[in-house]
Amino acid sequence: MVDTGAARIGSAIRSLCRTISLVVAILAGHVPAAAELTATTENGFVSRHELVVEASPTQTWLALISPAGWWRPDHTWSGDAANLTLTPQAGGCFCETIPEVDEPGKFSLQGSVEHMRVIQAYPERALRMQGALGPLQSEPVIGILTIALSKAGKGTRIVWEYNVGGSMRYEVPVIAKAVDAVMGQQMAALGKLLGPAAMPTGKPATKGESAIEADDDGANGATAPGVPVPKVEPLLKVTPAPGASSAPKPTAAPVIKPSTTPPPPSTSTSTPPSTPVAKPVVPAPARPIPKPAAKPATVPATVGDAFADLERDPQA
Repeated sequence: MVDTGAARIGSAIRSLCRTISLVVAILAGHVPAAAELTATTENGFVSRHELVVEASPTQTWLALISPAGWWRPDHTWSGDAANLTLTPQAGGCFCETIPEVDEPGKFSLQGSVEHMRVIQAYPERALRMQGALGPLQSEPVIGILTIALSKAGKGTRIVWEYNVGGSMRYEVPVIAKAVDAVMGQQMAALGKLLGPAAMPTGKPATKGESAIEADDDGANGATAPGVPVPKVEPLLKVTPAPGASSAPKPTAAPVIKPSTTPPPPSTSTSTPPSTPVAKPVVPAPARPIPKPAAKPATVPATVGDAFADLERDPQA
């Protein structure tokens, strides 16, 4: 049993060595970096990728949360992407199962690895996870992977950013290139599954506008911040005549004058009743119909509000 356990540990070490060998290959110029390092500091870096696929946002989301179908197996601890699972909810785990071995002469218990933890899941729009991938797992660093989806013509634009910061024993320029290349491989694998499409020719995201908002045609019902809310006109509006004041003038009621013809003589000896005089009825002044107050339009929050780090235009 001890020998079998040592064999499993050796397999994990060999998987780690494959990742380290990628660093050597990059430095030797044999593996081209498919991504862009948008920032590199003394203790961190940001890797950014962008791709447009033919699939719809729904199809893209369903593929994204099923990494077993596209994640590169050479970047797993078990050597098999089928052992990967992702729970798309806050606190959910992007995890890997290390299968047990129960064969003649070999036996080991099942293990597991937490690659990342979900901190925000917005179906069909964005996924954000926290975790140190690959060789970064042994270092006290924090890595935030943000994957944002937006409509791009008939397809979907995917913006992929991995922001890493903290103390690490690696030289930042070296490990940044290695991680950047791995991120490019993962996104390329996802794009291959969904069918890569040409980048749209629409306007690029500008300052203050997220990459999501740049190509969103409003199909999701969200209003982007800063878009003026249309005026709400009242259902009933009083329009005064030209030259007249805004408030209509009251119309005087006709005055009822008493009759000038004397009444016929009465044959009764009793005192004739007095004839009542009708009082003129003066109507109350007409009040202008008040305009209904327009309710302030509620602007729903957009994913761009939560993912402001994607507002930067990489071409700027």
